[in-house]
Amino acid sequence: MIYFDHNATTPPAPAVVAAMLPVFEQLWANPSSQHGPGQGAKRALSAARASTSRVLGCKAQEVVFTSGATEANHMAVRGLLAAAGPGRRRVLFSAVEHAGHLRLARALAEAGVPVGFLPVRGDGTLDTTAAASLIGPDVALVSLMAANNETGVLMPVAEVAALAQAAGAALHVDATQFIGKLPFEFARFGADAVSLSAHKFNGPKGVGALLLRQGQPFVPQTLGSQERGRRGGTENLPGIVGMAAALELLGHGDGLAAEATRQTALRDALERGLCALPGVQVWGQGAPRLPGTCYLRFGRVSADVVLNRLERLGVAASSGAACSSGGSEPSHVLGAMGVPRDEALAAVRLSLGRTSGPDDVAHLLSALPPVLEPLLRDEHAALAAA
Repeated sequence: MIYFDHNATTPPAPAVVAAMLPVFEQLWANPSSQHGPGQGAKRALSAARASTSRVLGCKAQEVVFTSGATEANHMAVRGLLAAAGPGRRRVLFSAVEHAGHLRLARALAEAGVPVGFLPVRGDGTLDTTAAASLIGPDVALVSLMAANNETGVLMPVAEVAALAQAAGAALHVDATQFIGKLPFEFARFGADAVSLSAHKFNGPKGVGALLLRQGQPFVPQTLGSQERGRRGGTENLPGIVGMAAALELLGHGDGLAAEATRQTALRDALERGLCALPGVQVWGQGAPRLPGTCYLRFGRVSADVVLNRLERLGVAASSGAACSSGGSEPSHVLGAMGVPRDEALAAVRLSLGRTSGPDDVAHLLSALPPVLEPLLRDEHAALAAA
């Protein structure tokens, strides 16, 4: 099976599995215990925290380990909101946040919190003019993804950070899709809090982190003594060690940039080949994007039909509808971009990663067009007849 669904999850690297196994076998004690085995686990936890902070460009005390980005997102928004000063109760999200994060927005609104949404343009980029008008003195925080999980379009984090800072608001960034794909340094990123998840960069599932800038007011949402009192619960030490190993494998500076360049070249070759078919549209193609994300439609051929054909060809991919709501409704991201419903229901996402290569792209370009061309011709004829 050729895997083109790296934005959903990535395969754990062999070195990550190798790093985790000894922890399961030898360091299974509770890091909070005072006896010898517990202190051994605590040393491993400290080493993983130091490694994580070094790669991510933050202080060790700014790392709060979590079960993943969803928990980190929720605790960031709720914790920053609870710590906001008097008169600051409004929370702003972008209109294209991950579906799980928008559920949090709805829950806050139902609880009486004033919630607003920053709109995007037709190409998926954030409308910064609208953002500037919405980020005012009553805003407690802005929650913005660094890169969209469907289109791959990058958000203007630095510009929004400046707007938030000028208004006295905090900025939380969901960097789940960004970290591991493009260079990142928390100290220079401009956000007060950043969420990440290990399984997006060849680490294990069930572990992630919230990077919380030192001195940032924050009210813990899960009470306990762990993580400097900011997130209670016994730490997932095997997962944390695995995440630290995955971060070390990313490479620093030039290495990560070189991998981004490689994936961009593969994606561009894939899009050039697929755009030779009639009726193909790639969303966000002219905007700054993640290197390995291709979000497109083949005319108005249902995404379910296209994914079925891909599965038969030995290719794993996903649809916009599946990304957002289990496949029952079109992507909310495309809805925010003004894409008609029938086109949105045709959305397919092909996302490349570190294990993707030229042979994978060549296979798709040779196998898929002959399968889809008859469907596209029939669709064209039906539209012409109508």
